[in-house]
Amino acid sequence: MKVLLAESEGFSAAALRRLRARAEVIEADLRRHELLDAVADAEVLWVRLRTQIDREVFAAAPGLRVLVSNTTGLNHIDLDEARTRGVHVISLRGEVELLRTVRGTAELTLGLALALVRQLPAATAHVVQGGWNRYQFKGHDLYEKTAGIVGYGRLGRIVASYFRALGMRVVATTRDTDPVSPSDRVDVIPLDALLREADLVSVHVDLNPETRGMFGPDQFAAIKPGAWFVNTSRGEVVDEMALLAALTSGRLRGAALDVVSDELSPGLHQRPLMRYAATHDNLLVTPHIGGYTFESLARTEDHLAGRLLDYLELTTRQSVAVTDVVRP
Repeated sequence: MKVLLAESEGFSAAALRRLRARAEVIEADLRRHELLDAVADAEVLWVRLRTQIDREVFAAAPGLRVLVSNTTGLNHIDLDEARTRGVHVISLRGEVELLRTVRGTAELTLGLALALVRQLPAATAHVVQGGWNRYQFKGHDLYEKTAGIVGYGRLGRIVASYFRALGMRVVATTRDTDPVSPSDRVDVIPLDALLREADLVSVHVDLNPETRGMFGPDQFAAIKPGAWFVNTSRGEVVDEMALLAALTSGRLRGAALDVVSDELSPGLHQRPLMRYAATHDNLLVTPHIGGYTFESLARTEDHLAGRLLDYLELTTRQSVAVTDVVRP
């Protein structure tokens, strides 16, 4: 069995040992044109977020049996094409118990919120450039303000607990499948009410047809004047021109993003939103680093290595059983 790790930098040593005991493992760090060549004889392809897996990649990998991605979101994978070709996809989607221990994105959300309200990047740059003027960087407390959690699932709950620890009131929107108990100490309200009340809006929804573009001109027009906006979910949830308009008009005091729309496309830094970030301190953008921590990767990669090996063992047993049945 040949397993191709297309983004192997910093790959879990424990997971690597498990895979090597059962398969030939190729560690690589492949750009797209390199991937199209390297995947030709791979039976298992393991990717993270950087690699777009579309019809062209599937066509270049005729022997591909399994695709592994240590992500919850799968918008970088053409799932319809995977189904058509009979490629089994293994990911973190639905891994509820494991994901409760994976805190990287939740912690980054808190970090971005604090960086935004205290102007930390601008203050740091000021000192590096030789300044020492605290009066340029008068910030805000989060204590006794209202945090609005859009999407009260796994990540939303963790982030809410962090904000409550800072003394914030928490309101949230939630799906019917996300039960809320009194011990959560969160007020569940509709999105329009949340936008009116929240001093800081933090987005934690899955990307799907219902959430794509859910923050558009109407939502930013309804948001509390002077609020902050943080998105660590998926860039496609936000209409970037509407966000930019809210920032330039002053409706939003500031925003922090770990994700942008179509973030793997060329010319990313020429977009109006990114050009604004280059010249304004009230928009912070990080390159989708939420789950990219040593601990998060180690937990998820070791877990998925186990799932991959279990799947391969199961399919091997089934194949042997079928052979036994048809043998004369």
